[in-house]
Amino acid sequence: MSENPGSTQPNIKPIKSAPTKGAGGRTFLFSAIGLIIILILAVLGGYGSGIGVRRDTQSSVLAQQLSEQFQFALVDIEFGRYANARQRLEFIIANDPTFPGAQQKLTEVLVLINIPTPTLTPVPTTTPDFTGAEQAFTRSQQLIAAQDWTGAISALDEMRKLDPNYQTSLVDGMYYFALRNYGYDLITRQGNLEGGIYQLTLAERFGPLDRDSNGLREGARFYLIGASFWELDWEQAIFYFDQVYRGWSGLWDGTMTATERYHIASMRYADQLLGDGQFCDAVSYYEAAQSIAPLDKLASDGYAEAYPICFPPTEAVTPTLSTPITLTPGGPTVTPTDTQPGPPPTDTLPAPPTETPTPTPSPTP
Repeated sequence: MSENPGSTQPNIKPIKSAPTKGAGGRTFLFSAIGLIIILILAVLGGYGSGIGVRRDTQSSVLAQQLSEQFQFALVDIEFGRYANARQRLEFIIANDPTFPGAQQKLTEVLVLINIPTPTLTPVPTTTPDFTGAEQAFTRSQQLIAAQDWTGAISALDEMRKLDPNYQTSLVDGMYYFALRNYGYDLITRQGNLEGGIYQLTLAERFGPLDRDSNGLREGARFYLIGASFWELDWEQAIFYFDQVYRGWSGLWDGTMTATERYHIASMRYADQLLGDGQFCDAVSYYEAAQSIAPLDKLASDGYAEAYPICFPPTEAVTPTLSTPITLTPGGPTVTPTDTQPGPPPTDTLPAPPTETPTPTPSPTP
């Protein structure tokens, strides 16, 4: 046996302890039990939460149903269906005795049920009488044929009051015809522009206006706008009356036609331009007015003043002879003397020859 002289301690190796099989099994068992407990608690918690949600949902649905039944009960009470209202209110109180207003309404319903309801005697229905509407309809046809537009409109109004549903489409057409022609006559014959525009607008409710009546209404509107500028703004007055004059020259408002107003407005605006020193513009408006009718005294004087300023007369030029003319028997010859123009010659031209010149014979070939 050999000995290690440098070591005083014996050579002892550590002994590893092997894990016991029973300890590992117990650890796994405790872990499994804990996991199972956690799962059970989670399931129980979810189930409880689900029950709570379901209860809340049921409560919400029930509250909504009770509210709807209460509203229905109020409708039943309003229309006298007290038995239905009683059933609804008793259902509400059975499910929620504290529902606001249910007990009070049930008491009212019980009182109303015990009050006897009087029996109503049925009133016999009468057959509608169309005699008045038919007579008004016939009278309106006769008035339209006679071109009595105001009478026809009054008859149609009376018929509509008696029976609004009588011959609806035909009556609408009669309204349109009467209102359209009445408005047209007010403008063209009576010069009542505002009234004509109003009647044509009423006719437009029953159908679109034709081209003539619609154009006449636009012309009447332009006439009224131009008249609003009369003696206030001649330029604007000319602008509107120029359009009326070109389309409806005979349109009038009971005092003057559109042509007369355009003529007067052109003269007065030309006078205004003359005062502002715009002579050529004034001349153009004077001439526009003069193309319609003679100018009045004021416009005539203004035109006589503006025209020579805008178109000054040109000076007459006297022609001068820069070269003398000499008459010879063979014809006149011009002898240039100077390239610059000079005063006309003072001497008189020689008299033409009295003898017939003898022609020079040409050489024979």
